[in-house]
Amino acid sequence: MTAKGPIHVAGLLIVDKPGGCTSHDVVAQIRRWTRVPRVGHAGTLDPQATGVLLIGLGAGTKLTPFLQECRKTYRATLQLGQRTDTLDAAGNVVEVRPVREMSRADVEAVLAGFRGVIEQIPPMFSALKRQGQRLYTLARQGVDVERQPRRVQIFRLALVDFTAATLRLEVECASGTYIRALADDIGARLGCGAHLSALVRTAIGPFTLAHALPLPALADAVHRGDWLRHVRALSTAVAAFPALILTAAAAQRLAHGVAPTPPGIVRHVGGFEAADTVALLGPDEALRAMGSAVCRAAELRDMPQSAPVVKLRRVLS
Repeated sequence: MTAKGPIHVAGLLIVDKPGGCTSHDVVAQIRRWTRVPRVGHAGTLDPQATGVLLIGLGAGTKLTPFLQECRKTYRATLQLGQRTDTLDAAGNVVEVRPVREMSRADVEAVLAGFRGVIEQIPPMFSALKRQGQRLYTLARQGVDVERQPRRVQIFRLALVDFTAATLRLEVECASGTYIRALADDIGARLGCGAHLSALVRTAIGPFTLAHALPLPALADAVHRGDWLRHVRALSTAVAAFPALILTAAAAQRLAHGVAPTPPGIVRHVGGFEAADTVALLGPDEALRAMGSAVCRAAELRDMPQSAPVVKLRRVLS
């Protein structure tokens, strides 16, 4: 690669992760190629999964925890009639069942039960910890521990097509949803069992696969020395969140850790509920901080004039 020393840059890269590597592997490759010391990602993809992976560079790593909160969209393929120990194609087949003849209406009736807020039991092959140990470490030792169900939200679950052996689905869901677990649960409800045979993440919030740069193309750009043109400004992350535009005085106080009050709000962009993540922008609409709203957007005018309208979570500048 052409870079010789550390490069300090703040921004985001939208990468199309290939299969066969972990999200951490992608971060390590980008750090090595670009010589940017601080690199992180927003939203882990399983090794066999492909698609959108948001990469934070420099100060961009401060935004990755917030970008992880964005809705995710996936294209999932389910192999019917087989369950695996990992719930995906990387595992060993642990159960085989016949697949009954089903109509589209039969499948749609099952899918209807998985829309909205549902409960999932996290897979044993996951990065969650139990008494300091990753569950996948215990799973590889043949240990199965009890896991508590978690509430997740499925905003959209659409049947793209199906055959006697497979289902193809589009899933839009909240952060923390295990698509592998969803595939296993759908297979159980269909009565034949299933596992996730392929997964592509097509979007994280407003960032789609059409925006994503394949990893080999990024490597080529680093060789040519023009990879920086693919780095997006931190302000592009604002598209993922509702925003508050501050007065100059409020933005100056914000730099000292003082949350804005109603007189410091020029206007808001997008609606939000109490506790929703919001971006705080200066009068030049540059991203200054991230916070959690303490009221609904419609209630801003009714807030006491001295009351903070957000709880600050990260001040960027």
